[in-house]
Amino acid sequence: MNELLQDLIAHQEWADAEHWRALETHPGALKDDVIVKRLYHFHFTQWAFLKIIRGEELIFPRREELPDLPTFKQIVIRNYADVTALLKNATEVELHRTLTVPWFNNPPLNITVAQALAQVAMHSQYHRGQNAARLREIGGQPPLTDLIAWYWKGRPAAAWR
Repeated sequence: MNELLQDLIAHQEWADAEHWRALETHPGALKDDVIVKRLYHFHFTQWAFLKIIRGEELIFPRREELPDLPTFKQIVIRNYADVTALLKNATEVELHRTLTVPWFNNPPLNITVAQALAQVAMHSQYHRGQNAARLREIGGQPPLTDLIAWYWKGRPAAAWR
C-alpha cells in the first residue's frame, strides 16, 4: 500500500510542478480567475488533509488573507516536502489509523490516513485536468501529466523551477 501511495504522491507533485511551469510560461494564465481560484482550492485541500493527518488545528484563510502566487507556490513546495517525509516514515499501522474529515458532518466521514492520501491525489488530478482544459481555452498548451506518462518517463522528480 505504501509503495503505491508514494507513487501517487510523487506523481502528484511532478504533475503539479509541470502544470505550474506551463501556467507560468503562458501570458495571462496566472491572472485568469478560474485557474487561480482552482489552484488555491486544490492546494489548500492538500494542505488541509496534511493538517488533519497530523492532528493539527485546521483554519482556512479568508480570501483576503491568501498569499500572493509566488509565496503560495513556496507553501505548496514545502507542503510536498512535508507529506513526502510523512509518507516515507509511515508504518502500516499509521496508514490504517482512522481520521475524521471535519467538513463532512451529516453523517460524519471517518477514513484512514491511506484513504485520505489517495483522496488528495485523486482530487488534485481532477482539478489539474480542469486547469489543463482552461489553459487550452486561453491559448496555452497543457503538459501531459497522466500517471502512465510519469511511469513511462521513468518517474521523474518534480521540477519546480
